[in-house]
Amino acid sequence: MIRVAAVGDIHLGPDSQGSLRPAFDTLGESADVLLLAGDLTRHGTVEEAQVVAAEVTGLPVPVVAVLGNHDYHSDQEDKVTTVLQRAGVTVLEGSGTVLDVDGTRLGVAGTKGFCGGFAGRSAGEFGESEMKAFVRYTRRCAADLCRSLLELEDRGCAARIALTHYSPVPDTLAGEPPEIYPFLGSYLLAEAVDEARADLAVHGHAHLGTEHGLTAGGVKVRNVAQPVIGHAFAVYHLPVRAPAAL
Repeated sequence: MIRVAAVGDIHLGPDSQGSLRPAFDTLGESADVLLLAGDLTRHGTVEEAQVVAAEVTGLPVPVVAVLGNHDYHSDQEDKVTTVLQRAGVTVLEGSGTVLDVDGTRLGVAGTKGFCGGFAGRSAGEFGESEMKAFVRYTRRCAADLCRSLLELEDRGCAARIALTHYSPVPDTLAGEPPEIYPFLGSYLLAEAVDEARADLAVHGHAHLGTEHGLTAGGVKVRNVAQPVIGHAFAVYHLPVRAPAAL
């Protein structure tokens, strides 16, 4: 059993220094890894990223993150990523990483993801070039997520997690105004999770949403936006299965 701590939408700024560190310092007692599901900053500035870095530097468990829309706001996402990486955080975007958890290989594949909506009520790749670019970006994020998850299976991971900022399912958006669902996630992400047979999907973004959801293929989805879980992090227990033969 792998213990997965996760939180998103912590939105740290200069006045947040030290706010999460006391809780994060206890992670060694309850978790094997910490996942950060995007919107780590308020406006995506280097100064804010440095606050996040100070909160997670030297933690007793590895830290894996994706960025969120707030982390892109100032067009400094590359610099934000660099600050986090220097603090020891593995930042994913269309990529995956393998962690050794007491001899068990845990794979995490991550992408920010994007908008578009859900089955029957989604944007289509048709019409104006702007609309086609919008949907193609979401499609590319989903394709990269699927590819990364499959690569992790090929690498012999006994459990694989899909980490995104945007939601793959509408279940975990319940509580948000239905009118904004298309801006909170995309069914394409769920298709990627199901096609690659992930064991768990973790996301943030929907502050008024619901913690628990499920893909059409039966993969558990968890919305870990901090306003939803109400704590510094939530912990999920992930069973492991026999890995694919190398």
